[in-house]
Amino acid sequence: MNSGKIIIGALAGLAAGALIGILFAPDKGSDSRSKIVNQGEDYLDSVKKKFNSLLDSISGKFNGGKVDVSNIGENGKTNSKETIREMKTAGA
Repeated sequence: MNSGKIIIGALAGLAAGALIGILFAPDKGSDSRSKIVNQGEDYLDSVKKKFNSLLDSISGKFNGGKVDVSNIGENGKTNSKETIREMKTAGA
């Protein structure tokens, strides 16, 4: 299973547990609503950070693969030019 999915699932579970805890707390409704909003914003920020970290990781891996493929292409191009030169000099 993907670690990103596990993290998102755990954060969703924490958010649901916190929401249920606040709803059953013996506070006034306005206090409960403000707590829900504040905790929701905190969890949203946390999820955004995790998601951005995951995207950065994926982007880094993609860019690394892109460089590798580019190097393979350049090496092949250089090798083919050398081969053509060798064939021309051998045939001349």
